[in-house]
Amino acid sequence: MRSFVRAARPALLSWLAILASACASAQTPAKPSEAPELKLSVAQSAAYPLGKAADRWVQLVNDAAGRSFVVKPYPGAVLAGRDPQREFGVLRDGLADLAVGSALAWSAQLPSFAVYALPWLASETRELEALVADDSLRQQVAARAALAGVVVVAVAPLGERVLSTAKSVIPTLSELAGLRVRVVAIPLLTETFATLGAKPSSMSFASAQAAFADGSLDAQEAPASTLAATRIAATGQKFVTRWGAFNDVMVFAVRRSVWEGWSDDQRALVRTHAAQVASEAGAVAREEAALAELTQQGVTLLRPTPAQRMALRAAVQPVWARWAAIIGTDLVGAAEAAVAAAVAR
Repeated sequence: MRSFVRAARPALLSWLAILASACASAQTPAKPSEAPELKLSVAQSAAYPLGKAADRWVQLVNDAAGRSFVVKPYPGAVLAGRDPQREFGVLRDGLADLAVGSALAWSAQLPSFAVYALPWLASETRELEALVADDSLRQQVAARAALAGVVVVAVAPLGERVLSTAKSVIPTLSELAGLRVRVVAIPLLTETFATLGAKPSSMSFASAQAAFADGSLDAQEAPASTLAATRIAATGQKFVTRWGAFNDVMVFAVRRSVWEGWSDDQRALVRTHAAQVASEAGAVAREEAALAELTQQGVTLLRPTPAQRMALRAAVQPVWARWAAIIGTDLVGAAEAAVAAAVAR
């Protein structure tokens, strides 16, 4: 009997240790679960207006949300395969939960966003600001986005896009004919340039610099902040033309299924902070500062006359007609009315 007890003792002790551990675990309070992570997509880093706005929105929302959720930014459009034109679809389809994006880039997947970027619709800052401030227009665009699964919570001016060239070129129809220009492969951009007789092509930054060096590229189209950051004068691009063709708008958005899963208070804090960031974004002022920096880098700024701009707009009427049908004539009419009111003031 004693030998049996001695043999059973290790098993008994082991069982008692397990029991004690289980009791201790039952008495120890469970750790609170981590706040669920929501992914925010943005095409740029904080060195650029979109990225800066995204970081600020993330900060404000996370500070206010407590432990209900935490938003994590994913810059460089990594969730969209580094393609800003796919970002709207990524948000719609659930690979991202929130996003701060370009209306022009998102127009590749939801053409309604192109209403903010129609060529020569809003060539001046006050005209762009009038477009963004028009609540009826924003609601109409937001309604179309919501049908596609995305809730637009705020919009803000992003600024104008300019042309950099190695030669002094004020773009007229004759000067644009045959111009070999690097553009982002957004349908509205490429169609506009092609209609003007230019030769648009999409290429990487490194390829563009090599093309400028060997003379196979004449110009590129981009925001001033991008051109200043890449120091275009070093590759022989000595002129920047503010031709007024394209302005852009930043869009703050949430995937609809995420939005519908939030409480009214959560929706309010996300929308309120988006509006706050939109009001303080200062992207237009930042683009103006980038133009001043380009001047310091040795770049000459050029600007067509109003008559030259009107001639260019008239030349792209086929683009207007085609895109107005795609966007919706009601949206385009609302945008034109907003700009006309701003001009009349």
